[in-house]
Amino acid sequence: MGYVENLRALVGHRPLILPGSCVLLLDAQGRLLLQQRNEPTKRWGLVGGLMEAGERPGQVVVREVREESGLELNEDRLQLFGVYGGDRLTTAPNGDQFYPVITAFVARLEAGQPVISDDETLQFRWFPLNGVPEPLAGTHQQIVTDFRKQMESTDD
Repeated sequence: MGYVENLRALVGHRPLILPGSCVLLLDAQGRLLLQQRNEPTKRWGLVGGLMEAGERPGQVVVREVREESGLELNEDRLQLFGVYGGDRLTTAPNGDQFYPVITAFVARLEAGQPVISDDETLQFRWFPLNGVPEPLAGTHQQIVTDFRKQMESTDD
């Protein structure tokens, strides 16, 4: 059982603050990797997940990317993009309530292609920044919008 599951066994559905990390993972053409999640609404989102006890935010990204896609990232090559959330109460389908706090990173994929390696994922797909499906899961919509704006401002 993981950290969050252990907490839930103690507090039930009451609100928790849940830290996690995600990555804006870009390929050589500047396309963004998105994961279609195996959930009731089949939303797309950035690859990432919740922090386990004792992990650094960058370690979360490296672990989640490996577990979900089989890709290997180097924590030292992650660039911090921003920290999001903490202000939006979310209720999971099972009734669990939480306030997500997400640390977002940017990384370039140096080699390989994603492979579905767990039952959390329906598919992976590379999208141009101006062709990302909407809405994305949770806070990921704001993260991608902010990243797109930053990239557009550096192109000027």
